[in-house]
Amino acid sequence: MTPKDRFTRLIATTGPISVAQYMAESNARYYDSRDPLGSAGDFITAPEISQMFGELIGLWLADMWDRAGRPAHVHYVELGPGRGTLARDALGAARRFGLTPDVHFVEASSALAALQRGTIPDATWHADLSTIPDDAPLLIVANEFLDALAIRQIVRTPSGWRERMVGLDGDNLVPMAGDRPMDAAVPAAFADAPPGTILEACPAAAAITAELGRRLCVQGGAALVIDYGRAQMASGSTLQALRAHNPVDPFAHPGEADLTAHVDFSVLPEIAQAQGARWLGTVEQGAFLTALGLAARTQALCRAAPAKSAAIEAAAHRLAAPEEMGALFQVMGLCAPGWPPGAGF
Repeated sequence: MTPKDRFTRLIATTGPISVAQYMAESNARYYDSRDPLGSAGDFITAPEISQMFGELIGLWLADMWDRAGRPAHVHYVELGPGRGTLARDALGAARRFGLTPDVHFVEASSALAALQRGTIPDATWHADLSTIPDDAPLLIVANEFLDALAIRQIVRTPSGWRERMVGLDGDNLVPMAGDRPMDAAVPAAFADAPPGTILEACPAAAAITAELGRRLCVQGGAALVIDYGRAQMASGSTLQALRAHNPVDPFAHPGEADLTAHVDFSVLPEIAQAQGARWLGTVEQGAFLTALGLAARTQALCRAAPAKSAAIEAAAHRLAAPEEMGALFQVMGLCAPGWPPGAGF
């Protein structure tokens, strides 16, 4: 039985399910069954495009650690570390400046955890943040992690706001409005939006951001949250699916395509600050990497490997150009009270 067959049977038996349940169960099946990265997978992330991405992240962490007084014991924590590529490059760059933290990975996928063990065998794995040690400052990285968390959608109907559900049209999975009123959950600015308007929220992203803020406030440290998303709240569905590097109908291949949604960076800083963390700012990835020295690192790699110069320059362009990843991806910085301001913000 395919994952789609399982969803069809579930909905036929119990009725429509929420978009949040659909996305959560789809991605749980998807990520635990495969390595989704690279040319043979469904998508590629910045660390897989070039070592420069991870190296600059590592230098940012090392700079924060150095200016915070170089605490002797510190934990590197990565949420959703992919193949371990970012950690390998970041920790290698940080090591040159004396930063050698304990390494912790928050990973739910057994398939990806197996790959990470081959890259960073000395790491400690965690199912969630609750078991991360609380005895030292944290240096946290979350790259393309929040976008895969389940979102809730509500849609304006002629009868008012309703949760967006996934139901059946014959054998096809289709979005539809539920029957439970959701008007109380709508921000005032959208209360009178026209029928068909869709709003999104990600309770899981809010909860994780709150926990990051709390941990930073209590333990010290700094965090970078990097993802594609929007700096201001807006209406419209951002639910999307990738399969073999091509966009597909997000309701056509549950459990067999990568489901993501844009991260709403307009709400996350306030959530972290409410827990006592400092918000360093949210900037576009291109501006952030440029401020950290992407151009100089590109030139250095080109000088070291002239035959690969075209590929190195193309990778830098893809990471930072506005028409590539540079403007779509946002970088949010957080740190503990008393820690220094971060470069690039």
